[in-house]
Amino acid sequence: MGLLGYKEIIDEIRQLRKDFNEFVKLSEERWKENEKRWEENNRRWEENNKRCEENNRRWEENNKKWEENQRVIRWLMVALQELKYAVGVGFEFYTAFVIKYILKQKGIDADIRTHVNLPVDGYKEVDVFCDDPLIVAETSLSLRSIEEAEKKIEKLELAARSAEKLTGKKIFMKFFSVEFATKEVIEFLREKAQEKNIELIIGREIDVSSLFI
Repeated sequence: MGLLGYKEIIDEIRQLRKDFNEFVKLSEERWKENEKRWEENNRRWEENNKRCEENNRRWEENNKKWEENQRVIRWLMVALQELKYAVGVGFEFYTAFVIKYILKQKGIDADIRTHVNLPVDGYKEVDVFCDDPLIVAETSLSLRSIEEAEKKIEKLELAARSAEKLTGKKIFMKFFSVEFATKEVIEFLREKAQEKNIELIIGREIDVSSLFI
């Protein structure tokens, strides 16, 4: 009986050793798999870091280009304003010139026209127009109130719908250009521009108390 009990203990120990060895083997396999996964994750993190660095570099380049474009646009606006005062060039022509420059920065050489009447539901007058790509712009020399700005935006939206109806094309870009506006009006225009996908060309912010004095 004693020998039988000892044999059972030996068998239990052997089974425990076997189970332990299998556990160790399984653990080693899992560790190897985990190491592969960690290596793969590290490789992906390195790739992502490289992409982030590349994206950051591109963002910096784009910001530099954007700042340079803004400087050129501001210079153009000042130069054209001086030209307008010197020879009486209309504000619509000034806006058309700036739009043409903006399009050239996108690699588009377009024929921008001013004072165009669209034969849609009678006639719709558009301050600035291009049919390829389809562009419309509304201009205003000065805006003193949000009510005036709302009417101008409505006129621009109507011009865009009329242009689409006439040409059968989708609007490529919409512009609203104002030379003088109050801070309140400019803030309103920026909100509307974001809401309605309108590009703004703003000359100068003015103090409403000094208007037309």
